[in-house]
Amino acid sequence: MSKIIVESACGKLQGIELDGVFVWKGIPYAKPPVGPLRFRAPERPDAWEGIRDASAFSPVAPQVQREIMQFFGNDITNMSEDCLYLNVWSPGADDKKRPVMVWIHGGAYLSGSGSSHWYNGASFAAQGDVVVVTINYRLGVLGFLHLGEIGGEEYAVSGNCGILDQVAALQWVQENIAAFGGDPNNITIFGESAGAMSVGVLLGFPSAQGLFHKAILQSGAAANVHPSGKAAKFASRILDALQIEPGELSKLEEMPVEKLLEASDAVPAMALAPVIDGVSLPKHPEEAIAEGSAKDITILIGTNKDEYNIFSVFDPEWKNADEAKAAALFEKTFGPLLPIISKQFAENVPLNLELFNKLVTRSIFTDPAQRLAELQDHQGARVYMYRFDWETPVFGGALKATHALEIPFVFNTLNTPHTENFTGASPERQLAADQMHQAWISFARSGNPNTDALPEWPRYDTNNRSTMIFNVKSEVVQDPNREDRIKWEQISMALKA
Repeated sequence: MSKIIVESACGKLQGIELDGVFVWKGIPYAKPPVGPLRFRAPERPDAWEGIRDASAFSPVAPQVQREIMQFFGNDITNMSEDCLYLNVWSPGADDKKRPVMVWIHGGAYLSGSGSSHWYNGASFAAQGDVVVVTINYRLGVLGFLHLGEIGGEEYAVSGNCGILDQVAALQWVQENIAAFGGDPNNITIFGESAGAMSVGVLLGFPSAQGLFHKAILQSGAAANVHPSGKAAKFASRILDALQIEPGELSKLEEMPVEKLLEASDAVPAMALAPVIDGVSLPKHPEEAIAEGSAKDITILIGTNKDEYNIFSVFDPEWKNADEAKAAALFEKTFGPLLPIISKQFAENVPLNLELFNKLVTRSIFTDPAQRLAELQDHQGARVYMYRFDWETPVFGGALKATHALEIPFVFNTLNTPHTENFTGASPERQLAADQMHQAWISFARSGNPNTDALPEWPRYDTNNRSTMIFNVKSEVVQDPNREDRIKWEQISMALKA
């Protein structure tokens, strides 16, 4: 193990070399967002004298440990509000100008970090001659509490602090990545779940324009943002839980972070997410994309065949649910849409868990991904679509090709600790991982995911809807699940009507 020193814009950084890959960890890309900087846009970090040690990950953003994230191996033993740091893997700190991949982690905007063992960039660097950057950003109440309508201009962008952190990290990459052997003119942003939803927002986020050139969205698109009024109602509920009046927002700056995290339980899941605040995000990302905000960005987008299975497995309400309980859960989830959903999808089948998983997978993941692909195709942008079909045998096979399962395949980190708990130990896993890993490398390099290991992968368009189905033996399918897509489009039209 040897060490290497790089000169960044703010000072010198000393990383480490491990198995031929250089790594710099815990690099500050913004000032600590504490005290008066809580709920404010990130600010440029201070410079330092001497050589800063960059051999250890930074603390992760404040968050509550959740059972599903614990299963994914999320480590929150080192946690702090001082969390705006990033990590770099590179084959060498030289002038080779390699493709750069910037990873935005998922976790429902509430959990996760850029230092998860799943997100180790070493294989991308070693096998693909690519520079990989992973980032932390503010989560939950600290990253997405929309106080603009309550506190005025001073808090105008508080509902998008987490996205603004991502923009600040991309600005750092633009300014510094050449010193780490990367090319600032060939940057691919990629993410999964809330990370992919973040990528979808960044495609329509004005201050992110020009900071990246390609985008990969895994199990997320550009649909998950809140109107300002709805986000303000969620903020009011949290303020009520904290017993803070609208004129007392400055108290939030001094309050223990544990109290803020506790109060965020007053709002439902995904209530703390990006906001159309009229300032940092003037309009819905899908609207901006439809107007051409990302027409020059080539995208690779896809979903997993059985996204929602893992959520229902961890949902106590579905454990031993009888027919009446199942019907109640359908009603709770789909509300006034349930009659038309039943007519389209459940004429000859009962309302059961299998159907529930299928419909929620389509509504939350598949349909928004296809919609974004169509918006980009209409702009003349290059789009590639995939679906991940490899099924894990764990939990008696109940998870199938579930949410987040593709991550260690994409990063080629199947052999990291505890991953077998999720993927099982079958040697065939590596066959699928090799195909995905190389496709992502090829896309980062040229904007085209085709490789010798895959059948020809055509661009996605609304005529053929060509989709790469990743598995041990991958194949291209035209318009997979066409009948379900058409049925769901009819449901969407009925909702609009």
